[in-house]
Amino acid sequence: MQTNLNGILKDVVATRAKELAIIDYNDRQYTWRDVQLAVDDALDILIEAGLKAGDRLVLAFENSIAVPAFFFAAAQLNAATVVINSRITSAELKRIFTHSDPSVIVFCTENSDAARAHAKKFNARAVKGAFNEVAILIRTGSIPEPVFDDPSKQVAVLLYTSGTTGAPKAAMLTQSSLVAAAYASAKVRNMNSNDLCFIALPLSHIFGLVTFLAVCFSKAAMRLEAKFDVKRLFDALQKDVTYFPGVPQMHAHLFHYAKANNKPTYTRGILRIASSGGAPLDPAWKREAEEFYGLALQNGYGLTECCAGVCATNSVIGDPDTSVGYPMQDCTFKLDMQAVGAEPEKGIGEILIGGPQVMIGYFRDEKQSAKALTNDGFFRSGDLGRFDEKKRLHIVGRSKELIIRSGFNVYPVEVEAALTEHPDVIIAGVVGRSIMGNEEVLGFVKVAQNSTLNETELKTFVKDRLAPYKRPSRIIISDELPVAPTGKILKAKLISSFADKL
Repeated sequence: MQTNLNGILKDVVATRAKELAIIDYNDRQYTWRDVQLAVDDALDILIEAGLKAGDRLVLAFENSIAVPAFFFAAAQLNAATVVINSRITSAELKRIFTHSDPSVIVFCTENSDAARAHAKKFNARAVKGAFNEVAILIRTGSIPEPVFDDPSKQVAVLLYTSGTTGAPKAAMLTQSSLVAAAYASAKVRNMNSNDLCFIALPLSHIFGLVTFLAVCFSKAAMRLEAKFDVKRLFDALQKDVTYFPGVPQMHAHLFHYAKANNKPTYTRGILRIASSGGAPLDPAWKREAEEFYGLALQNGYGLTECCAGVCATNSVIGDPDTSVGYPMQDCTFKLDMQAVGAEPEKGIGEILIGGPQVMIGYFRDEKQSAKALTNDGFFRSGDLGRFDEKKRLHIVGRSKELIIRSGFNVYPVEVEAALTEHPDVIIAGVVGRSIMGNEEVLGFVKVAQNSTLNETELKTFVKDRLAPYKRPSRIIISDELPVAPTGKILKAKLISSFADKL
């Protein structure tokens, strides 16, 4: 098996050069040979710009062929790529520039108004090639990092994990850790060269990036969407898609869109795999998904610091299992029963993850790295979980999101699952708020279009589903909630976004 990123690309081009690789957001088709030509052009541009081994390349984009072009080109130079969504603010960009210390910045301007605006603001130079159109900015004074022949030590990607509004924290993911993740993902989903994967997940997010690499590894093809559009997903499912990985919110939006268009079930029949990750999957969504797709919705669990998926299910349709399954290829787990939020009597502890997919640390941050990694190389996930009698992992919640109400532990994921049981609720987010020596539970829900659901009705609905101490004291109902590009709810922004209603 290949242990570096260049090997993955080399293998697929050698055997599938004339075969379909990418259908982009504009329905343009590219073969694997086209991808290689785009990489070659990107490599020439980066060499001309002075990118060297040990340097960092910041790549700001919305999904397009330019992303794999510059990503693989930087990997050939043993430079690390800092992948970021171009829709972040200029202030956030500057913080990333300061922290990651790049020597070259590439804005993928062809399909992104945000990237074009950033390129103009920073006076980046427009460049065209087989990758279409980008803008290049060269920085001076960047300090290179050590370079290694060993792909398990050579950093390939820096991914920011704590958002860009607080102290920057970038996970260092190596060449071999990303390859291991791609292999594990392809293997657990039994991907092959006949598959066509719908990727609306941003490649600036680890779930999207590793899914993309899994497609490359399995020599398959992909529909690479610039951003999530539920109509394009719905239409693509009627054409040629055999694999759809998404966050739960993507699946939920699809179901509601289909119902609104009087198409309550999927009928094309060629979809082999539907999977969910990136956020908790509640039982109601799982049932609805299986009714829609006519096949099992596979669940998974992963983190940026562990190159996305480390655990996955392989269940049959109708299986009531709500776990995230078993460890993926070569991953190992243990539970810390001394961690914050642990309940040893219930078998609940903090999940520690080991294996080849684990990061080697946070970029230029030994203190945070030491906190996150144990002496024997396990990553402290901050997630609370338990194993059932079949050794399947169940995610209970995040220790940092744990709400302690009147001395009782309240796990937001459980309350969110109860709220989304209501047929009008599309997505829900639950957070805690300090009040007079205690914490209250606050619920925020996005409802279907034209819904008349109100707070009183929803409180009544969850009354028989939640113990009294778990019930939200307030439930804010809205047409929209603050979300990340993946569709994942930004819980840190919920209270401030609805301060006038609380």
